[in-house]
Amino acid sequence: MILVTGATGNVGRQIVEQLVSAGAPVRAVSRRPEQTAWPDGVEAVAGDLTAGLSAEVFRDVTAMHLFPVPDRVAGVVAGAEAAGVRHVTVLSSLAADSDEHGPLSRRHLDVEQAVAASTMTWTFVRPGMFMTNTRQWAPLIRAEGVVRQPYPDSVTAPIHEDDIAAVTVAALLDPGRHAGRAYELSGPDPLSQVDRMAVISRAIGRELRFDELTREQARTDLLRSPWMSEGLADALLSLMAATVGARDGLVLPAVEDVTGRSPRTFASWVEQHRQEFVGA
Repeated sequence: MILVTGATGNVGRQIVEQLVSAGAPVRAVSRRPEQTAWPDGVEAVAGDLTAGLSAEVFRDVTAMHLFPVPDRVAGVVAGAEAAGVRHVTVLSSLAADSDEHGPLSRRHLDVEQAVAASTMTWTFVRPGMFMTNTRQWAPLIRAEGVVRQPYPDSVTAPIHEDDIAAVTVAALLDPGRHAGRAYELSGPDPLSQVDRMAVISRAIGRELRFDELTREQARTDLLRSPWMSEGLADALLSLMAATVGARDGLVLPAVEDVTGRSPRTFASWVEQHRQEFVGA
């Protein structure tokens, strides 16, 4: 049995579906499993990583995918280890390899270190920016034809959530090959925010405008989110500032190395989600 925590998330859901397609037995953990239409054969159970997981959740589990929640990670790891789980994949972040170890990296490092300190083998999956983060632009694009962000020339190589899941699934199905590896993941193209806006514009057939926010305006917007701290907001904005015009070294080979195919493009992601930017 393979246990997937964070199973209703953008990556977790794809992990569940890809494991099912591969014929693997899956137990999916989420806070409200009854609210999700799961694929046939998935055993859906209730669980909350912020409160810890019961011993029953780990019954017959040999491999586990761990969503990064640092608060109770020591107890979750101990429970998995005691139940005989042998391999753990962690949804981490490129930020985990940062030398600064600020709020962007700390939560991921705490989870990685707790897993590495156990007797279980592990694979750390460290993606950069998710393509799906661009969905936050959709309401303004639909309403006003505008993208309103700071640092229009800030560059990333965003990655499709399906590719993050594919690397994770490979490690869950073949731990012997992937144990002890930390895979740093990116999409196939370095794209500025203006580049991404242009891809969306072409896909929906509508001219869009980029309204540049000042750092302080953007910081105020970020802090409206209930999960955003001042330290994290400042770290995010500093990362954007540091990547203005920086395109070298952003495209990484791990997706192709692990899966044998090129990572999906941002244009393909936009086409999948096109209706969200067009509206009804």
